[in-house]
Amino acid sequence: MADSASGTRHLVVGEEAAGLRLDRFLGSAVAEMSRQRLKALILAGEVVVDGTVRADPAVKVRAGSRVALTVPPAEDAEPAAEAIPLLVVYEDSDLIVIDKPAGLVVHPGPGNETGTLVNALIAHCGAELSGIGGVKRPGIVHRLDKDTSGLLVVAKSDVAHQELSAQFQAHGRDGRLEREYVAFCWGVFERPAGRIDAAIARSQTNRRKMAVAKPGTGRHAVTHYVVEAVYGGESGSDGARVARVRLRLETGRTHQIRVHLAAEGHPLLGDPVYGAGFRSSEALLAEHAQAAVRQLGRQALHAAVLGFEHPVSGRKLRFESLLPADLARLKDALAAGDAAADVAKAGGQGHAR
Repeated sequence: MADSASGTRHLVVGEEAAGLRLDRFLGSAVAEMSRQRLKALILAGEVVVDGTVRADPAVKVRAGSRVALTVPPAEDAEPAAEAIPLLVVYEDSDLIVIDKPAGLVVHPGPGNETGTLVNALIAHCGAELSGIGGVKRPGIVHRLDKDTSGLLVVAKSDVAHQELSAQFQAHGRDGRLEREYVAFCWGVFERPAGRIDAAIARSQTNRRKMAVAKPGTGRHAVTHYVVEAVYGGESGSDGARVARVRLRLETGRTHQIRVHLAAEGHPLLGDPVYGAGFRSSEALLAEHAQAAVRQLGRQALHAAVLGFEHPVSGRKLRFESLLPADLARLKDALAAGDAAADVAKAGGQGHAR
């Protein structure tokens, strides 16, 4: 296989891959590229199987087949300014704090070349972007998953970018950075507060997912949690048990909260990647709570608190974001389910003989 990112890569289908879809075979064989990117290359006619161009991602591969994947040279990325509405919490000449809605991708990438937070910031900040790395662009120092809502700070200048990056790299160990999340997850924790210490690495079975790593491997990751409320009745017989937890990150790994909670047996409500095995639990919720979960269409995770030291003035800044409408609706529905169960239980006791 070629060492460079571009060029033609030559692969041979092994016995273990026989019968796989072409895109799935390439996804397992070319781990550094996303399945979406590989699918686009197939559709563009850049994949040849046994001397024939195959433009169908679903075509099955056979053991011993020779596959040639051509990756064209990468084009220079020049995100265009786009007039996308932003909820600005704070802004000055050095930085801007955004309350990001769920569904907004932070940075352009394969499959999301436009319509991102970066496109919106280029339009919003305009000439105020003084140049980061010699390019007039916003300085992304941390990210939120597309379907995670909440607070995010972006630098406007080189100095702000460097200083904020240093704070996020320290992850609060120097006392400057504060980050808290609110999450709704399945099940009840054994302890009302605790610390999840488990290294994270790329999943060996699905390269687009992260997973708790085997001992001695992966990247160090620590998440602290405090249970704020439990819904579903004391015995759980009135419906599924759901916990509302507040989380603090000691490290900042990809999908950290989602992976850690899932590994503990408490995946986020609405998480299609790490909580798919708990979909049947939705049927145990009260009807209005089921509807609230279905309407989410995303993981129930919100970046609620963001505090940091101003990169230029040194002033301590701290911001809080209330639950967005979809999570507030979920919270109310879960609480209403408990109240209805209590009323029903009390009514039943009152008629007992």
